Amino acid sequence: MRKFNSAIVVGSSGFIGMHLCRNLVEKGINEIHKIDINSEMSVDVRKPFDIEEDFGENTVIFNLAAIHRTPGHSDKEYFETNVLGAKNVCDFAEKRGIKTIVFASSISPYGASEEQKTEETLPMPNTPYGISKLAAEHIHREWAMSSPEHFLSITRPGIVFGKGENGNMTRLYNALKKRRFAYAGRKDTIKACIYVKDLVRILLEMAENPKERVQTYNCTYFPAPTIEYIAKTMKVATGLSRFIPYIPKTPLMAVASVAGILGGLGLGICPERVRKLMVSTNISGEKLNRDYPLKYSLEEAFADWFRDCEENFLF
Repeated sequence: MRKFNSAIVVGSSGFIGMHLCRNLVEKGINEIHKIDINSEMSVDVRKPFDIEEDFGENTVIFNLAAIHRTPGHSDKEYFETNVLGAKNVCDFAEKRGIKTIVFASSISPYGASEEQKTEETLPMPNTPYGISKLAAEHIHREWAMSSPEHFLSITRPGIVFGKGENGNMTRLYNALKKRRFAYAGRKDTIKACIYVKDLVRILLEMAENPKERVQTYNCTYFPAPTIEYIAKTMKVATGLSRFIPYIPKTPLMAVASVAGILGGLGLGICPERVRKLMVSTNISGEKLNRDYPLKYSLEEAFADWFRDCEENFLF
């Protein structure tokens, strides 16, 4: 077991970063350097950076910095932040003699497809975000292979949910509560996901107890749940009693096309977002659950998240 007395969290003010910083303190790592454009240091990872302190083998870097919302950014923004950020983080690690990096990538490098993906699947990204994250993975691997003393863990999380997420799962809950959610074209769409408390715990475990010097793990439940199972489980955990209608694909896309022309009708509806709802993220978490088992089932995760929000709503 390897132990660290200090950590550098790149992207510390983001959803995962804030949870990770709290987890590190709980685990006894109190020397935490927060690297973020919105932090007190105000570090922009798109540019070379440095910290005037002594680091070494007892320091671990968690690289979480990314622009990820799709759609929502220009192609250039994904590459500037995700690719240049990876290079500058690795250059910083090399300069300061830091030998362990845990990098939060994404399942996006796999590309859109219904076939199940494992860590051995050839990545075939089809979005600027997915391409930029795959390029960032290669930059980190080049750093790792530059010295036999370097340790690298690459994580590919599915949807990460929990308190403060304000993302897909929060939107699902709000839609369920307001009776605005319907199964879009199908009920069996697979959506790989993981609870944030499990993810941040695993990030540290991978640094402390790597199974290989350079390793890659999909971070999701095994098996990955369907949208129907997610919605039903969320309803039970939060005490919602709602009938969820089903809308066939053809009329749904017609409505989305009209809504897109009219600016989404205030609901954020557009053809691209609706198509995304109907495409599975069929990612296997078997390897993760063998080597770094999850502590929360989906049912326990939603219930724990609801308790964190004082059982009023999910946010």
